[in-house]
Amino acid sequence: MHRFDLPDNLPVPVDDGQCAHLKVGMKFPIDILTSLPVTNKHSVDITSYPRTVIYFYPRTGKPDQKLPDGWDEIPGARGCTPESCGFRDHFQELQSLGANVYGCSTQTTDYQQEVVERLHLPFDILSDSDLKLVNHLHLPYFTLPELENIPLIKRLTIIMKDDTIEHVFYPIFPTDKHAQEVIDWLKQNPIK
Repeated sequence: MHRFDLPDNLPVPVDDGQCAHLKVGMKFPIDILTSLPVTNKHSVDITSYPRTVIYFYPRTGKPDQKLPDGWDEIPGARGCTPESCGFRDHFQELQSLGANVYGCSTQTTDYQQEVVERLHLPFDILSDSDLKLVNHLHLPYFTLPELENIPLIKRLTIIMKDDTIEHVFYPIFPTDKHAQEVIDWLKQNPIK
């Protein structure tokens, strides 16, 4: 199976309520967001587009590394590369709908740089390796002993207008169709 393909028998994540506190109208901590390391070595700019889409994901692997043991059995864990490719493939349409896109994981910027280059991502990935957003927003995560129990953010997407949350997608499944799901929401909720 190609790394970009998703197995047919992946467990479907259920809404466990861990994002219920992320309410529409809630202020997003822009000061924390703009302090995160970014793969382009610049800071986040939420002023260049009316909306900002941040998709959070557990981790990306590298082609020469095997998946962690049991990865496919964790609901919502598998699919970071297909999700990123979906946002890449729909990037221009997302921008035409007034949204800039960022990915975010707890991996280091150096690690993330590999996936940006390998997948030719036209957007930046943010590193929350210091867990600033995870802790401030109480984002859901899981850990694996095989990965040194580093918190891995459960897959979710936040859409913001300026510094205010407009929508939260959680849980997300299937990951390879999520960018289209975001596009559909943007089309149904045009900027006023």
